[in-house]
Amino acid sequence: MHKHLANSIRFLSIDAVQAAKCGHPGMPMGMADIAVALWKYNLKHNPKNPHWFNRDRFVLSNGHGSMLLYSLLHLTGYNLSIEDLKNFRQLGSKTPGHPELDLEIGVETTTGPLGQGLGNAVGMALAEKMLASRFNKGDGLDPIDHYTYTFLGDGCLMEGISHEVCSFAGTHGLGKLICFYDQNGISIDGEISNWFTDNTVQRFKSYGWQVLEVDGHNIEKLNLSILSARAELTKPTLICCKTTIGFGSPNKAGTSGVHGSPLGEDEVEVTRKELGWSHKPFEIPEKIRAEWNHCEAGDASNSQWNDVMALYSEDYPIEHALLQRLIANEIPEDFTQSFEAFLEELQAGENKDVATRKASEVCLNFFCKQLPELVGGSADLTGSNNTFSSASTAMLPENPQGNHIFYGVREFGMTAMMNGMVLHGGIKPYGGTFLVFMDYARNAVRLAALMEIPNIFLYTHDSIGLGEDGPTHQPIEHLVTLRATPNLNNWRPADVIETAVGWKEAITSINTPHSLILSRQTLPYVQRTKEQIDLIDKGGYLLSYNEDADITLIASGSEVQLIIAAAKSIQKDGFKANVVSMPCLDKFYSQDQIYRDGVVAPNIPKLVVEALHPDSWKGLINLNDTVIGMETFGASAPGNKLMIKFGFTEENVVAEAKKLIKK
Repeated sequence: MHKHLANSIRFLSIDAVQAAKCGHPGMPMGMADIAVALWKYNLKHNPKNPHWFNRDRFVLSNGHGSMLLYSLLHLTGYNLSIEDLKNFRQLGSKTPGHPELDLEIGVETTTGPLGQGLGNAVGMALAEKMLASRFNKGDGLDPIDHYTYTFLGDGCLMEGISHEVCSFAGTHGLGKLICFYDQNGISIDGEISNWFTDNTVQRFKSYGWQVLEVDGHNIEKLNLSILSARAELTKPTLICCKTTIGFGSPNKAGTSGVHGSPLGEDEVEVTRKELGWSHKPFEIPEKIRAEWNHCEAGDASNSQWNDVMALYSEDYPIEHALLQRLIANEIPEDFTQSFEAFLEELQAGENKDVATRKASEVCLNFFCKQLPELVGGSADLTGSNNTFSSASTAMLPENPQGNHIFYGVREFGMTAMMNGMVLHGGIKPYGGTFLVFMDYARNAVRLAALMEIPNIFLYTHDSIGLGEDGPTHQPIEHLVTLRATPNLNNWRPADVIETAVGWKEAITSINTPHSLILSRQTLPYVQRTKEQIDLIDKGGYLLSYNEDADITLIASGSEVQLIIAAAKSIQKDGFKANVVSMPCLDKFYSQDQIYRDGVVAPNIPKLVVEALHPDSWKGLINLNDTVIGMETFGASAPGNKLMIKFGFTEENVVAEAKKLIKK
């Protein structure tokens, strides 16, 4: 039966790739036996309730082998039909070329960029450990008790992110993380012995992992390895599975030719004979279907957990209520009222002239106290990013209950792990680094936006205003890149009030990630009315308005102070200006045309001031309008001198405004 179970995966994968005339059959053929060992005998999940919170998490990090996952989901009983498999890689199908997040059919995360699924899995395992330490009671009432499993390949281990996240996982003793390494020795370019000769066993042992080696085609031995992995709760486990890519193909097994191309009709037929699979394409005998179906067993596991939760609610009603809220990703009922009171305190407070990175810390002092699910962190820049609040405690290997994570210098790993934590649920992470180092994390930021998960990214030192560290640390094009990313809202606030609103937007978001772009240098407090504060969440709003204005001055962040001063200066010369603060251009673009035209009048000149690359503003300005921005790299000097050198002064803004008016 083991052979038949594995071959059902192999041939569903072969047939789907053949029908699509593209895809990756080799990995599903090679890892089918590993999939049987895990999914048939060890994985705790419920196809009838894919959202069950205490399910084991499964991540396919080598996502090019997506048909392996789709075959498993179909066979075990998820809402994925044989017609969906036949529609592999077609427009609008449930079975795209690489797995895309869809919990309704059991897909836990979007994978494909190699190594990131592994990063997600580390984040999921970390979330499980943190929540278990907070909610489990050790008296049999343990609502958080599951494993995170991931399949990965040579490519995942070649990617640098694998070092970042696996080193972190070993340090934190994530014993419920179990990884299966498909050690087939083949990548797209051929035999990896020509470019990848790492001693993977010693590498992972040096991280503090348990490492097991096994024949990846021996299901009995694979089962024993999984039992050994589950028994080791103080270390994550890497199970090195020696496999043959394209297992069963007489002419292509063990070659790169089976990695990313269909077998071809002739090779499919000889492979059927080689493996003794006499069934037609996409045909699975009922006996094999019955063996694979996991609905009844999954329902039983789910029911047992429901019973535990019922007892837990009786003995620990406060913890139960909190856990239920975190699982549902709901904000406390009094959150809006508390936030309004916090805004009033900020307006009435003293010493409001602060850098927005400091303003962010002030906001975190409030938000972290209100929301125990808010877990912060920084890529070794905690003091510079101001991510440690007055309500923060250090999350350390011996103290998983802490709510601030020291990620070390691992921007990419941090971001991928944060994505995994959001996907796991029950935790709302935020993580910080310098804006210029967003480049290291870019691909994981993109996946957060693609998956529509509400992650929170803090990027400080937002312009040449950071000063003496020089052009290697001064961002130029980074905000353009972030703004060009679909489904990502980027806030560059001018002061503490806009920072607070940006934070509130990020925390209450349901399906859009947010970044907060924060200054190193002190910024003055901006006076506003209650009505203006209520408009900040639209992304852009008028700070001053004249019905017969000659020009509209627009800025974000640290440059808002310049346009406020410039508007007063040109008024002395008989000109009138509308002044617009634009903390979130992405959000402003999403407003209706009537609102946008009411803020940025279409029939008068516009001058935009932002100490970053100007390309973001092309959707808002006309050809005759002006953007004072940065189209070169910066320099090493005090921030105020750099602002003068590159034209970010009141005098230059006034001069450019007058030029536009006189046109």
